Amino acid sequence: MNPTLPAATPAVPVIPSTPAPKVKISPATALEVYTGDPNFMASLARGLVVIQAFTPQTPQMTISQLSVRTGLSRAAVRRCLYTLVKLGFAGSDETQRYSLRPKMLTLANTYTASSTLANAAQPILERMSSTLHESFSVATLDGDDIVYIARTSVTRVMSVDLHIGSRLPAFCTSMGRVLLAYLPQDQLELYLSRATFTQFTPRTITSADKLRLALRNVRRNGYALVDQELEIGLRSLAVPVQAPNGRVVATVNLSGHAPRMPMLEMQTRFLTHLRGAAAELSVFLR
Repeated sequence: MNPTLPAATPAVPVIPSTPAPKVKISPATALEVYTGDPNFMASLARGLVVIQAFTPQTPQMTISQLSVRTGLSRAAVRRCLYTLVKLGFAGSDETQRYSLRPKMLTLANTYTASSTLANAAQPILERMSSTLHESFSVATLDGDDIVYIARTSVTRVMSVDLHIGSRLPAFCTSMGRVLLAYLPQDQLELYLSRATFTQFTPRTITSADKLRLALRNVRRNGYALVDQELEIGLRSLAVPVQAPNGRVVATVNLSGHAPRMPMLEMQTRFLTHLRGAAAELSVFLR
């Protein structure tokens, strides 16, 4: 008799593993890394968290809304707002919705007035705008965002109004791509490990691998050209501003409406001007 053969084990389909979604931590949770540091002023840090919670999209908020947005307790938010109101940096209306007051501008003006780069950039951008009739900006990297430190605008190129102090995500903007491309490798990998790749348009790069490739191209070409990744109809070109030690500390860019500004024209007509402005700015960093 033939021996009985064991029944074949059915094949188990291999399901490709998917990376766990990044958990976005609240600003209050991010402060926990400083727990135990005797020199860290937690109350000041909480006040700054509350200030940064106000945005152009949410200029007025209640204590409850601020508590949700910041991750701070209602009691902590209330104390921060009480202090800001007493000092004139914030106020509230009859419905107890809080907003920042014009006195807050003194903090930004202090930075602008003391920043050699910002002071040097503004007249350079104004000269280019006067000659070329386009919008130009200078920005630096702050966390995962770029922050505008100088800007001239001849027409509004985005649905939101950009100004000094405006913040945009670094991964999908030309200025952000430049600043990320020249980061030390360990800092870049840290950024990629925590970044949230929001898909703003169908053209937006939404993966770390694709962004790495785009950043390699930026380093090879010496500029970043981003086509409608942040907003449909917006196209921008940026170049690095280097300190004497070679470190890229800022970036200067041109932004315009895609329908009237072909990508080839941006490179052939404006790239030389941007590089010239970047070279001028580099002189002020010596």
